[in-house]
Amino acid sequence: MLDVVAVAVVVALAVVRSPQAGPLGWGVAAALGAAVAARRWRPVAALVAAGAIGVAALVVGTGEDAVAVAVGLALYRVALTSARAGFLGVAGALSGVIGVGIVVWAAPGLPLVPAPEGAESFSTTPLSAAVYSAVVITGAWALAAAVRTRGRHAAELVESRTARAVAEERLRIARDIHDVVGHSLSLITMKAAVANAVAQDRPREREDALRTIEQVSRAALADVRTVLGAVRAPTTPALDDLVDAARSAGVTVTTDQADLTGAPAAVRISALRIAQEALTNVRRHARPPHCHLRTSVEPGALTVSVVDEGTTPPGPPGHGLLGIRERVALHGGTLHAGAAPGGGFTVHAVLPFDTALPCDAALPSEGTAPRAT
Repeated sequence: MLDVVAVAVVVALAVVRSPQAGPLGWGVAAALGAAVAARRWRPVAALVAAGAIGVAALVVGTGEDAVAVAVGLALYRVALTSARAGFLGVAGALSGVIGVGIVVWAAPGLPLVPAPEGAESFSTTPLSAAVYSAVVITGAWALAAAVRTRGRHAAELVESRTARAVAEERLRIARDIHDVVGHSLSLITMKAAVANAVAQDRPREREDALRTIEQVSRAALADVRTVLGAVRAPTTPALDDLVDAARSAGVTVTTDQADLTGAPAAVRISALRIAQEALTNVRRHARPPHCHLRTSVEPGALTVSVVDEGTTPPGPPGHGLLGIRERVALHGGTLHAGAAPGGGFTVHAVLPFDTALPCDAALPSEGTAPRAT
């Protein structure tokens, strides 16, 4: 649609500003419009064509105002793809258009079609025509450079957020392993000391201590395998596991769950992380610990909300809510975390996703499964 509008503007400007709207004027207008129409598919070729047609139009003396606009529109697409190509393009466009304009002003017998009296052109008002062409062409190049820079910054921001998510996930895994290994080793050390102390006098207590050491070490090994296995083989856990874990911890949870397989794996895992943290907050803060969990998947968005029915003590947001905000921001979604209208506290997150992506597409940093707490 924008290309159609651009072509229409160039053609109309070439015809209206032409000294004679005859076949020559319409031919120049059609040629400039065709060059602009091809700028999205062949940007460099479109710029070269617009420049060549523009030079010919300046020599002939028709459609001079449309030349700078057509060249600027073609240059925009070139500068949008590459900084180097944009710099070469703007240098060539300025030197070509303004250089030929100066030749038209200085050479006798040019342009071939004299400009009407009072009209601005390179042959009558070379300074204003040169300034106009320079402003239009340079403005198109500067706008493309700004848009390209903004896109690069946006990509760097996404990369930074992804790197931060990776670092946070590594810290979480390190904390899990630290908790498992630290607790288990301290217990094993204590029981080993008991077994060593009673080895001769009380064999039964020694056997009990050794049996405890075996059980604790097996449990610790299983926990470490669970944590590291999630890193090696990414899986998406069931939401029911989180609900069962919350219920076993004393939280009354009612659910309204939807099938999440319509969303990419990275989005599903983030939704489960959000639900896990929200349920943990209900267990820690809500009195009584009652809540309702709801998930839904619509075209292009996954929604997860946890609304507790208790009273939450006021205070600054903790690390849990900060983590939820980071998860939502990673996907460019929206989050509402605050007091519910009827009392209690609401966590409502909307995670958008590209429907063109396959449903099993996952970010490398999102491959670890959450652990119910």
